Amino acid sequence: MLELIQETASYIRHRMHTVPETAIILGSGLGRLTEEITETYEIDYRDIPNFPVSTVEGHSGRLIFGKLGGKDIMAMQGRFHYYEGYSMKEVTFPVRVMHALGIRTLFVSNAAGGTNSSYRIGDLMMITDHINFFPEHPLRGKNVGDGPRFPDMSEAYDRTLISQARKIADRLGISLREGVYLGTQGPTYETPAEYRMFYRLGADAVGMSTVPEVIVARHCGIRVFGISVITDLGVEGKIVEVTHEEVQRAADEAQPRMTAIMRELIAF
Repeated sequence: MLELIQETASYIRHRMHTVPETAIILGSGLGRLTEEITETYEIDYRDIPNFPVSTVEGHSGRLIFGKLGGKDIMAMQGRFHYYEGYSMKEVTFPVRVMHALGIRTLFVSNAAGGTNSSYRIGDLMMITDHINFFPEHPLRGKNVGDGPRFPDMSEAYDRTLISQARKIADRLGISLREGVYLGTQGPTYETPAEYRMFYRLGADAVGMSTVPEVIVARHCGIRVFGISVITDLGVEGKIVEVTHEEVQRAADEAQPRMTAIMRELIAF
């Protein structure tokens, strides 16, 4: 595993002419944030040794380098999901490579279904904690690298970044919810009974990604900030049939607000 990580990191490093310490993983329909990145250069996933390739519509499959908020950043336009058939090691492999490349802060975004009855489609939810509902743990097996065998997860999402994001949202006049994200394997959207169960477990939103990447990032010592775009509702009386295209449209509408917060937070 370490040899594969180093091989991939070496390939990318030799094609980099910036030194980013911040990375962004963009979720379903949220790839347009890359339009805000300046002085860009790109690497296609298909050209990167050992890298998975995204198979989901709305996930382009490129590493993008450039500047956002005046800082050098790298962005994954397209992530990998457990439901695509990848193992958890493959899903989280890019985070391991980020760590090898010197990334110290990771921003994660996703499209999620809201289980909190006060939420509306298009809301932004800052993730303050998560519930891991995946059937396979990303740290299962031999401990990788020099991270702890039993990582502490009492602060999965960085409190300083959360505090700063609140101030940014207030200053920009952007409504920003705060809540718990539950990650499940998909690829089906949840049944009404599942939505009710997840809310009773303490989840404000549910999706099919993010949690494994955050766990591995914290294992590597990378601090994390996460944000969900509420693209559908799993609230009794408000549940309707949902399609991936509708999720993408709702995410697209919320992108300018999410981008504004992330740009300011990266500059912080």
